[in-house]
Amino acid sequence: MRIIRGIYKARRFSPPKNFPSRPTTDYAKEGLFNVLEHRLDLVDLDILDLCAGTGNITLEFLSREAGNVTAVDRHPLCIRYIYKWSKELGTGPELQIAQNDVLQFVAKTKATYDLIFSDPPYDATFHKDLVKTVQERNLLNEHGWMIIEHGRQTDLSELPGFLDVRNFGNVYFSFFRRPDEIETTND
Repeated sequence: MRIIRGIYKARRFSPPKNFPSRPTTDYAKEGLFNVLEHRLDLVDLDILDLCAGTGNITLEFLSREAGNVTAVDRHPLCIRYIYKWSKELGTGPELQIAQNDVLQFVAKTKATYDLIFSDPPYDATFHKDLVKTVQERNLLNEHGWMIIEHGRQTDLSELPGFLDVRNFGNVYFSFFRRPDEIETTND
């Protein structure tokens, strides 16, 4: 894996063998950030990275100086790995790291976000619950975005706020907005 753009550009990292997370491929990550850069300004955002795993997406946002990022994962090895890279890169207070179950986190957080990204395991069964909880609790700020990474077998198109799905190889990204903003958006 590598950081594609920004202040940490070209930094490479490889998680140890038997790491409990599958990182987003560089090809898919590059496609995702191209889509994001055409849809919103990646400056001074409050970002939530759920199922952060290796911290691949978190580090890409930090490298692009997109704002404050909260990385959440339930697995202690993932959390330690993100801390390791945070220390090595010298990130500051713009990164918060939380070890927690993502559904519990979104059910209890009092924060709201401009962008929420989630990359659950492709065989997970909580994709829809995650989107519904974020929407019901109004965790997206006005003009906020939510992106769920998933495999081909997952269809989230019937959920509130769904905009579209993009795929890059075997990686799919479903994009959401606040349901009250869908009617007035011409994306």
